[in-house]
Amino acid sequence: MPEILSDQALHAAMADRPHWETRDNALERSVQAPSFLDGVDLVVKVARVAEEREHHPDIDIRWTTVTLRLSTHSAGGITPADVELAGAIDELVDELGD
Repeated sequence: MPEILSDQALHAAMADRPHWETRDNALERSVQAPSFLDGVDLVVKVARVAEEREHHPDIDIRWTTVTLRLSTHSAGGITPADVELAGAIDELVDELGD
């Protein structure tokens, strides 16, 4: 089973990910897409990356706002897999503006 990150390790790991917040033992980020379809396209891209990694976020779509929550449910908190997926999601969000 993956190990939950300590507060100190989590803070260090997320230092270069300012768009993510820690809430209720999960990482959370909301993204404002230019349109509803752009938000759905982002979700599809995130789903592909998540499926490759066998690590799936909770995703909520509200018109043009996409909210992503990352937590390793089997471990009961945030693990390195969540931090890595957050980085991959950040790259996809950066592409959204292109």
